[in-house]
Amino acid sequence: MKNSIDGIIPACTCCFTGHRKIPYEDSEWLKKRIHQAIVYCCSNGITTFIAGGALGFDTLAAAAVIEEKERHPEIMLVLALPCRDQTKFWAKEDRSVYAFIEKKADRVMLLSEQYYSGCMQTRNKFMVDNSAYCVCYLKETYGGTYNTVKYAKSEGLKVFNIAKR
Repeated sequence: MKNSIDGIIPACTCCFTGHRKIPYEDSEWLKKRIHQAIVYCCSNGITTFIAGGALGFDTLAAAAVIEEKERHPEIMLVLALPCRDQTKFWAKEDRSVYAFIEKKADRVMLLSEQYYSGCMQTRNKFMVDNSAYCVCYLKETYGGTYNTVKYAKSEGLKVFNIAKR
């Protein structure tokens, strides 16, 4: 059994991982699937949700947790950020949405002050190492999301890929 770290109890935690680019035609049904996954996790004792704070799926998942907190006040959102300046090159609108999510998060964990090669992988490993469930949006067989899901499976997490309609 995994040990709790920084107040996060892995047995009661679900992490999110997914692609940054989401086709427009996928966004609405994907939001519904994320909400369904959160409700399912809640019904199975999950009270903490960790999102990586990235664009795309991470943003959709974090926003969904914030919305679900109205119906499930017992849950909390933890943002696991790879580095302080991850939004440095983001568009103004994306930074605005990120600021809203960061403000609404129950906890923000900064894993590194500065960007370094591999900080995203360190963030992903942290999320998996502190979770029992992983909800993913995986459509590719390469890249960061693929590697995170592969690691989650190897660590025995219950993995739910909600990429298919």
